[in-house]
Amino acid sequence: MTVALFDGMCMICQSTRRVMTALDWGRRIEWLDVHRWSEVERRFPGLDYQTAMGQIHVMADGHVYAGFLGTRRLLRDVPLGYPLWLLMQLPGMTWLGAQVYRFIARHRYKINRLFGMPVCDDGACRIS
Repeated sequence: MTVALFDGMCMICQSTRRVMTALDWGRRIEWLDVHRWSEVERRFPGLDYQTAMGQIHVMADGHVYAGFLGTRRLLRDVPLGYPLWLLMQLPGMTWLGAQVYRFIARHRYKINRLFGMPVCDDGACRIS
């Protein structure tokens, strides 16, 4: 089973979860909201909150994949995502994908605001 840690307060993250869940015909991916930190910490004690909030983390095959690599790893688990996963293996895609992913991750709450979605008011979920 693949476990994906995601930010449940992020519209982009929620959309990714919904799409991937719809494509996950074999129910191979378990989604765990980082804002349920006590459960995350219990199951993955080596991960700290700030790191988990910075980008998606995917636990699969005994490895931890973060950010773009985590997103790419999720695509491998869903039948319709596999061709896209193959394209993401091309030379240069890891570098480009990581740059795009980091930009979106850093600005995800601003993007939420653009679409009228709620953002955290207490500052606990903001990325510096």
